[in-house]
Amino acid sequence: MYLLLAFLLVPIIEIALFIQVGGIIGLWPTLAIVVLTAVLGTWLVKSQGRMALGKLQSSFQQLDDPTEPLAHGAMILVAGALLLTPGFFTDAVGFSLLMPPVRMAVFRFLSARVTMAQFQMGAGAAQSRRNPGQQGDIIDGDYQDVTPKKPRQGPSGWVDGPDQG
Repeated sequence: MYLLLAFLLVPIIEIALFIQVGGIIGLWPTLAIVVLTAVLGTWLVKSQGRMALGKLQSSFQQLDDPTEPLAHGAMILVAGALLLTPGFFTDAVGFSLLMPPVRMAVFRFLSARVTMAQFQMGAGAAQSRRNPGQQGDIIDGDYQDVTPKKPRQGPSGWVDGPDQG
């Protein structure tokens, strides 16, 4: 239902804003603003995306929870799509998603409504996926081969004699 509403309302809002802004400043300045915001938005998304990727790599290297850097990266991706979409409303939403305080507020809002059942990183994560009931204990021990030995029949124990084969 919300998606249908968004698909109906966003184009109506964009058309109304194009008519209003075009009536005030004219056709060519309006088109120039749309192209300028797309170029500026692409540059900002590229720089913000690099920073988000660096934070994500850092969280993986330090074995931290990557949820927040992944969410920021996803929001930057959505911001890029909105900034490349022609329109003033989508540009405003896209530029706002490029601001870290807005992204943090959206992240807090969404994380309060999402329940995570389990999150595990490190060597024990793969073991617990294979055997969920076990914790992956490691038992260290020695062994001794008690298999009965065959008597030697060749010139050495390594190679059988010519008539043994």
